[in-house]
Amino acid sequence: MSIEVKRIIVGIVRTNCYIVYNDKKETLIIDPADQADRIIQFISENELKPMAILLTHGHFDHIGAVTKLKEEYGAKVYAHKDEKDVLNIQDINLSSKFYMNISIDADMYLEDGTEFNVGDFSIRLIHTPGHTKGSCCYLIDDMLFSGDTLFNATHGRTDFPTGSESRIIRSIKEKLLVLDGNTHVFPGHDADTTIEEEKRYY
Repeated sequence: MSIEVKRIIVGIVRTNCYIVYNDKKETLIIDPADQADRIIQFISENELKPMAILLTHGHFDHIGAVTKLKEEYGAKVYAHKDEKDVLNIQDINLSSKFYMNISIDADMYLEDGTEFNVGDFSIRLIHTPGHTKGSCCYLIDDMLFSGDTLFNATHGRTDFPTGSESRIIRSIKEKLLVLDGNTHVFPGHDADTTIEEEKRYY
């Protein structure tokens, strides 16, 4: 199965939304942050079939387009079980600070290490608390969608509600850097990297 990844940079803090699709046009939408119309346009132009929305965490700049996309495609929303409060509560997901007032819920709240299939995609959720208490990454083949846990040469902020610097460092060292060094990392902001490259910084 061949997999294609399209990055669409959206929203006021330039979040990476990823459209992941295979040769059957089965499609995953990862962190649809904002500008649902742009995401829908790409999906329509390429005749893709969205089957799931995967959320790495619940901050406003990663979930702003979820409601519209769910209405458009009926795709189920996935998140880690500890992220419910962040998704639901506007002061915690920071949307109230930007007068957006976003509150959503996932359809599927998963445990750490859960392996699940969406169409022909085999996905593993890796719980990586630190940026938020329910932050997670998704491993799909040799690709890691790391949200705001692991960036290129750095990691996500930990000074927001439910964040913890010690926990994010532990998550990176114990959960991510143990993956194959060739694993391609697609972060929530900025440029791609690899696990091998990030070992230089921790």
